[in-house]
Amino acid sequence: MKFFRALFTLMFSLVLVGAGLASPFVVHWLRTLPDYRELDSLTLGSTTKVYARDGSLVGILSPTMSNGGHINRTLVDLNQVSPYMQAAVITAEDIRFFEHYGVDALGILRGIYKTVRGERVEGGSTLTNQVVKNTLLSDLKDIRTGPGGIQRKIQEWILSIQVERSFTKEEVLNHYLNVIYWGRGGPVDILGVHAAAKAYLGKLPRDLTLAESVYLARLIPSPGRYNDYAGMRGLMKSLLADMAEKGWITPQEADAAWREKLQPNGWKVKYDDKGKVLEARLVNEKAKHLPSVVTERAPHFLQQVERELIAKFGREKVYGSGGLNVYTTLDPRAQDSAEKASMNAQLPPGATLGMVILDPYNGEVLAMVGQKLRPGQVPAEWNNAAQGARQVGSSIKPLLYTTGVEQGFAQDHTEFDEPTDFGNYKPQNFGAKYAYRDLTLRWSLDNSLNIPTLKLAKKVGLNNFMSKLRTMDLNAPDDVGLSLAIGTLETSPLKMAAAYAPFVNGGTWYRPSYIRRVEAQNGQTLFDSWRDRPEKRRVFSPQVAYVGLDMLLGVVNDLKPEQGNLAFKAKIPGWQVGGKTGTTNEQKDLWFVGVTPEAVGAVWVGRQEGGGMPANYYSGTVNPPIWQSMMAGYLAGKPPTSFAVPDGITYQNVNGFKAAFVTERTTRAVRPDTEPQAPVYTAVESLPEDFSTSMVAIDVRTGKLADEFTPPESVKMRRVYGDVTGFLQ
Repeated sequence: MKFFRALFTLMFSLVLVGAGLASPFVVHWLRTLPDYRELDSLTLGSTTKVYARDGSLVGILSPTMSNGGHINRTLVDLNQVSPYMQAAVITAEDIRFFEHYGVDALGILRGIYKTVRGERVEGGSTLTNQVVKNTLLSDLKDIRTGPGGIQRKIQEWILSIQVERSFTKEEVLNHYLNVIYWGRGGPVDILGVHAAAKAYLGKLPRDLTLAESVYLARLIPSPGRYNDYAGMRGLMKSLLADMAEKGWITPQEADAAWREKLQPNGWKVKYDDKGKVLEARLVNEKAKHLPSVVTERAPHFLQQVERELIAKFGREKVYGSGGLNVYTTLDPRAQDSAEKASMNAQLPPGATLGMVILDPYNGEVLAMVGQKLRPGQVPAEWNNAAQGARQVGSSIKPLLYTTGVEQGFAQDHTEFDEPTDFGNYKPQNFGAKYAYRDLTLRWSLDNSLNIPTLKLAKKVGLNNFMSKLRTMDLNAPDDVGLSLAIGTLETSPLKMAAAYAPFVNGGTWYRPSYIRRVEAQNGQTLFDSWRDRPEKRRVFSPQVAYVGLDMLLGVVNDLKPEQGNLAFKAKIPGWQVGGKTGTTNEQKDLWFVGVTPEAVGAVWVGRQEGGGMPANYYSGTVNPPIWQSMMAGYLAGKPPTSFAVPDGITYQNVNGFKAAFVTERTTRAVRPDTEPQAPVYTAVESLPEDFSTSMVAIDVRTGKLADEFTPPESVKMRRVYGDVTGFLQ
């Protein structure tokens, strides 16, 4: 046997060398091999737990491969997997696992022999091959024919040999059990033995019986077998026989497992005393769906947390040093409201969205949804809320008008509205409608008029406006031109929400933040936002900011719908609401950015690939209802508060509306809690009985959410803010 393995390895090496010399493609493939050492991070000790601001678990961060390949976020160590499960997988998937060096020579030769004879080819892929394919080469794993298939196979073999030389067999098996695909679990994939055991059997991997282990092992090649339990039984019996033949179990154990009255999730099965299936009915296929398996919520927010952690500490600290405990800014109530609003959003055909809620007094991100959510579908990973850069349209106008107020152009300042040539630039008002008279700034913003806006921009000075935008991290190209004033700036909903926050907090811009505190496993504090304050800048005086806010309130409240109010659907009963819509050319991008005394939020709608949408869809009809649903859900149950009015403000009548004017400028905060208060990182012992709290299981050793590894004697029930019942299964 050793002779044949050595001979095959030699022949395999010669073939690769010859192919490399003969083909520039192979040479390129060899040069672009992924780094097999990335598998070092697939260990239980590398998990980083991420918590919401109420202490509930948001998710567990575990590494992705450099090519973007994903692994299950609940990793288990080999000693947390039933020995029966380990033996069943080896016997079913790679019976010579302990004999080969990553590439099964006999399996490949057998496959070639069957191919020549025209027989069906089965097997030949080792556990090591499958680990490599599902991680390091996940971007190629579905390519089986042509040059791509050859590339994948050659790289797979080389990487498998490298992996076998650097990892023990036990480590390879551990990696396999954490990354292998076990089918679909409703809207998400079932990846890894932890997810499979929970989805199909409702158990932890360490508690699997022999019969359950054999059942799961037989699902690996074809998860669709789940739908034919009776048909599975013959496969299970043959695997039990193979395991007994190889000495993994005794014949008596095999017989006992065969007689076990197994009941997979969703199935109702009747047996006789000898293990024969008398009746098998699929009574609830959704029972194996994964709300009970998925420990990750707010995936786009979690993605941003992961990016920030890696930027602050590096991958080794996040994944290779025992993991971290990360306490974030996420508000479960706000996130639930945003997700519900996304789910219910009525969008143009083919459109998606991005939405975010910020605390205007410190820049903390309370909620984030990066895609339109749909029942039974996993949202795309691209995060439109934070990663997107789309033209903002008229939602930029309040920033220009407030910059104008800072320069002395009050709300009653007028500009003449008529078709105007700005020198090789001939913009129009929406619908090419003009008043042919002087219009105040308040009226022009209420009606989102382009010509008065552009005339104001020329007086403010384009360079002055661009400089002001840069103080809020809104960076326009130097050659953007006057069109910047009506929305050709490209940025994200996150940055637009942050730019509107100064209207609420008295003129201070805060860099959006996701993380409040980071602790190492030994309890050492690595980061604390109370100590390491997020970046902030004063961009307006409190008085100037308040006048800008007053104009935003006017946009939502001054006009009736029949008078052309584009934002009236953003109103929230009992609350002061201000905001601005934005629609770009050909309806490519639809916006609403709005403010309340408690939070600011932004909603963008558009097509992921870009391009215009139907003309009957525009920001006034699409975005305000989504924003209103998101914010109203978050504010529900909170006592309504009002915007604080700073000293130095007086009011005058403008167009029949009470409008704010600056009489004195100061830098005093508009409310005493503008500065962030030190957060407390302890579980809440008791709270009033209301819908905003939930009972959760706490690990008293850590004070954090209990998980499957918490011993029963260490579990204590506590009440916390937010409805977290859907994430604790």
